Formats: sequence, C-alpha cells, structure tokens
Amino acid sequence: MPDPEDLSPLHVPPFSGAISKLEDLMAEGGRAFLLGAGCSKCAGLPLTGELTERALESEKPNESTKKILEAIQSNFAGADYPNIEDYLSELVDLIAIADRRKARGVEDVVMILAGDDYEPEALHDAAEQIKEAISEVINQPVDVHHHLRLVQAVHRPSRQGRTAGSHCVDYLVLNYDPLIETSLALGKIPYADGLEGGAVAWWNPETFGRPGLGARVLKLHGSIDWSELPEEVFPRRIPSSVTGLDAGERRIMIWPASTKYRETQRDPYSQLSNIAREALRPAPDSQRVLVICGYSFGDSHINVEIAAALRESHGRLTVIAFYPEEELSGEIKIWHEDPVIRDQVLIYGRRGFWHGDESEKSTTDLPWWKFENVVRMLEGER
Repeated sequence: MPDPEDLSPLHVPPFSGAISKLEDLMAEGGRAFLLGAGCSKCAGLPLTGELTERALESEKPNESTKKILEAIQSNFAGADYPNIEDYLSELVDLIAIADRRKARGVEDVVMILAGDDYEPEALHDAAEQIKEAISEVINQPVDVHHHLRLVQAVHRPSRQGRTAGSHCVDYLVLNYDPLIETSLALGKIPYADGLEGGAVAWWNPETFGRPGLGARVLKLHGSIDWSELPEEVFPRRIPSSVTGLDAGERRIMIWPASTKYRETQRDPYSQLSNIAREALRPAPDSQRVLVICGYSFGDSHINVEIAAALRESHGRLTVIAFYPEEELSGEIKIWHEDPVIRDQVLIYGRRGFWHGDESEKSTTDLPWWKFENVVRMLEGER
C-alpha cells in the first residue's frame, strides 16, 4: 500500500503538471483561502460528524433542549449525514419565524415540534445550549503546528526565485476555532479579523481596510471566542476570566445557518459576507485565486456565492479545490461540467486531477487532499 504521506507520486507525470499549475497560480496575483472543518482535524479538533456526536452527548443541553433536538433530528430522517450544524440551522429558522411573528404583534407565537408547543424563549435557550455544547467540544488544547506552517508558507516566498506576492491574503474561515488568528499572530503577520483591541476587543469592521495588512480573517460563521452581550448584535472578545459588566450573561457568537443574515448592516455576519463577496470579485485589471481546503461543499449559501463569483469574474477568479472524495459529485461536479466556468476550476481530488478538458485518474489515493500535505506542497516540499 502506498505511503499516504509520500508526496513523490505528485511530482511525476501526469500529476507533476498539476503541481506546476498550483505553483504558478500561488505565485501570481491575489490569494484567498476557504478553510473548512477538515483543516482543523490535524490540530486535534473533530470533524463535523465527530463534533455532532460529542455535542449531542454533552451535558449542556437540558431536557427541553434534548427533546427539541430529537424532534429536529427526526425531520432529517433519510438525509445524507445530517449534523449538529444542520440541527442548529433548523432551530435558527424556527426562531426567525417566531421572532418575526412576535415583532408583527402576533399573540400566539408558539412553534410546534413533534406535537409539543415551544415558546420563542425556549427555542432561544435551546440554541444557546447547543452553541455551548459545540464550544465545549472545540474549546480545548490544539496543535497549531500545521496552521503556523501554512501562514508562514503563504506569506513568504515558497521557492527560491519565486515570490509569494505582496497582496493581502484573505482567509474565509468556516470553523469556529481561532487557529488561523493564532497562527498569524505567532508568525508576526499583521492581520484584521474585525475586532479592535487585544485579549478584550470590540467589533470594528474598519480594521479590514487598514493599510499594511498581511491578512484578513473572515469568520463567516463566528468564533468560539466571540461573545454577544445583552442588547448588542456585534461581537466582543472577552476572556472567560472577566466577570461583571454583564460578562456573565454573554452568549457564544457562532451561527452556522444561512438564515442568520438579518438583511441589515447592523449585523456582523452580513458585513463579513459582503467583504467576502468583494474579495472573490477581483478588479478588472487583476486576478484572484481561491484555495478551498477541508470543505465538504455542504453549505449551499457558500456554494452559491462561489459559483456566482466565478461567473461574474469573467475569468479573473480561479478556484483551486483540494477535494477528499474519489469521484466528483454534487456542487464540485456541477462546476467542472459547466462550460462557462470549468476552465477556472482546478480540482485536486483523492483519486485524480480535473481542470477544464483535462482529467487525470489515479488507482490509488493521492496525498494532496489532506490539509497537512497541502501545507507541505505550499512550502515547496518534493
């Protein structure tokens, strides 16, 4: 059996050509990275399925929340690999409906789940308890080694004679952990994540536009170190050791649902979504490369945004997708088969490489689908 960590198969035909394309693209123009849960596995954090199991086993949800979760789970019977984020998203939808009715003066705003009535307050409490369970699973010691190597490789020349470019790099992060922010700080790379301050910080999106930035971190689903204080909609960063100042009432600010966007600029998720949308649409005289890693293409909102950006860029946006499956399916297959955008999409799959009319298959696993091996390739290892 081939060594899954051996990169040598990637540096001989037919896959050496794909590596050359990767090196050329990474050395030119602006770059952005979309990082999903698969990128945090090597740091000791769970994949989405593991997160689901452990969050459901947590003692954070009370009996009412567990009943709500059981009812929501039953709604996903027959679905392909539903997870805790799907359940929380479904709950967010119910909360949005209840809150909208309440705001319009409806007196009876109970929601019915599996034959039981739930007031909006019970739904809100359930959402907070589920987020606490998710945070409990993720908020643990992590190994930052691979993420630090990633940012060091991205923000300095990757090969002698090649430049990594002077553009600010955008990290579109779907995970709740602060691995990228920590790695950028350890690497002494100036970055903005929308929060002003240090260990204690407040939301200020103007930080994204400051000159001299090496990176922007867009936490599209929030972060476990973000808090939402009473009567506020913008994130704060407040250490758990801080008490008083209503800090004891703070809520974890993660929200893995497309319905979280409240159609107002008084919402951090809307602001982050707009910045990400602009980041994927390069100016007429420039090029942009989006590297996708550790993402299963299960978020329809994200998929729609990328597809729209590809079509609206008129060839100026290129997507490099490190894909963990053996065969193309779902959204990534649609992109590859779309004659309008297929030349802009390079797919480094577990059993092959696809780009436009080019299709190279492998009978064994290719190591480039793993995040830690992507890091090694960006470092220039052969």
